[in-house]
Amino acid sequence: MMDLNALHEMLVSALQPVDAEIMSPWLYVQLGLILVAAVVALAVATAVKSRGDSSAGSALPSSLRRLLRGLTMSTGTITFAVLTMAIRAAMIALAPPHHTYLLAVAARFALAWLIIRLVASLIRNDTVVWLVSVSAWAVAALSIVGWLDPVVDALDSVAVVVGGIRLTPLLAIKATVFLTIALWLSGLLSRVLETRIESSRDLTPSLQVLLTKIVRFALTVVAVMVVMAAVGIDMSSLAIFTGAVGVGLGLGLQKIVSNFISGIILLTDKSVKPGDLITVGDYFGRISTMKTRYISVAAGDGREFLIPNEDLVTQKVVNWTYADRTALVKIGFATTYDADPRAACKLAIAIAAATPRVMPQKPPGCLLTEFGDNGMKFALTFWVPDIDAGTDNVKSEVLIALWEAFRRDGIRIPVPLREIHVHDARTPPPDAAELK
Repeated sequence: MMDLNALHEMLVSALQPVDAEIMSPWLYVQLGLILVAAVVALAVATAVKSRGDSSAGSALPSSLRRLLRGLTMSTGTITFAVLTMAIRAAMIALAPPHHTYLLAVAARFALAWLIIRLVASLIRNDTVVWLVSVSAWAVAALSIVGWLDPVVDALDSVAVVVGGIRLTPLLAIKATVFLTIALWLSGLLSRVLETRIESSRDLTPSLQVLLTKIVRFALTVVAVMVVMAAVGIDMSSLAIFTGAVGVGLGLGLQKIVSNFISGIILLTDKSVKPGDLITVGDYFGRISTMKTRYISVAAGDGREFLIPNEDLVTQKVVNWTYADRTALVKIGFATTYDADPRAACKLAIAIAAATPRVMPQKPPGCLLTEFGDNGMKFALTFWVPDIDAGTDNVKSEVLIALWEAFRRDGIRIPVPLREIHVHDARTPPPDAAELK
C-alpha cells in the first residue's frame, strides 16, 4: 500500500515543473499568451455561432450530423488548441522547452476537451455520455500533469481477495466503465440487427421475435465476458458465484425461468404470434408484443393485459386467428307464430348477404331452432373475412336491416305477455275457477 512518504514524493515530482518556473518571467509570458489565445478563440466561436446555419448537413446521416454539430460548437476549442500549439512552437525557437510547460498543458487540455466532446456527441444515452466524459477527463487530466501512473498504482495497491479474485478500486472502476461502454455498444448493435430482422419478409413475426431475443441475450453475454477478460477476471474463479446463482434459480426464480422457457416454446411452436386475437380466461384482445416474461394483449379500449408466458402454455387459449382470420358470426332473433318461418329465414339470409363484409364465398344460413313460449326462435349465421375489424359492428348492421325489413313486411317480433290481477286485501282472493 502506498504510504505518506510515497504520496508526498509523487506530489513533489508532479509540481516540480511549475515550481521551477514560478519565479521565472516566462511563466507570466505564457499566462498572457494563453489569455490572448482564449480571447481570440472566444471571438472566433462567437462569429461562427452567429453565422451558423442549422439546416446545414440535413441530408447527411444522423451520426454525421451530430458530429458536424459537435465540430461547429467546438470551433473555439479548436482555435484555442491551434493557437497555443503554434505559440509554443514559436517559443521553442526562442527559449528552452521547459519554459513552454504551461502552453503545452493548455494545448493538451484543449485537445482532450475536443476529442471527448466529439465522442460524446455520437452517443445518445445520457448516462453513458456522463460516464465516458468523466472517465476520459480524469484519465486525460492525470496523464497531462503526470499523475496517471502514481494514481493507478495507488488504486491497485488496496486489494481484497474474495473467492480467488483480487478486488481493487482500480478493478472496480475499470469494470464499471468497460461494462457500461460494452453494454451500450451491444445495445446499439442489437438495435441495428433487430431492425434488419424485423424488416425481413422471409421471417414470420414469431420467428422475428425469437431471433431478436436470442441476439440481445447473446450480445449481452458476450459483452460481459469480454469485459471480465479485459479487466483480468478469471472465469474459473466464478464457480462459487455461479453455483450460488444456480441455487437461487432453483429456490426463488422458478417462475422467472418458467416464463422464459415458456416464451421460447411459444415462439418456436408458433401457437401465438404478434397480431393474433386470443382469449385467455377472461381476457380477450390482440397480441401487441411478446416479451421474455410476458405477452401484452391490447383489449381495444385502451387497456393492456400483461399475461405471463406460463399461463399461455398451461391454460386453455383460444386463438381466433390461428388458421385464418375468417370468423363465423351467429345472430339470434324471434318472430310471432303468425309469421311464415320459411319467409322469415329467406328474408334474413337476403339481408345478411347484402350487408358489407359478409363473405359471399360462404353463403349465410338461417335455421328455426325452437318453438318458444312467445314465438319462434331463429339462428342466422354468416362469415366475415376479417375478424380484426370486429364482429359487433356487422351484427349491428344486420339487426338494424332485419328490424326495418320486418316492419316493412309486417312480421312482428314477440313480446312477452303478463296478466296482473288486483284484489282488495280485506277480501279473500277469488278461486282459480273463478279466475277462469
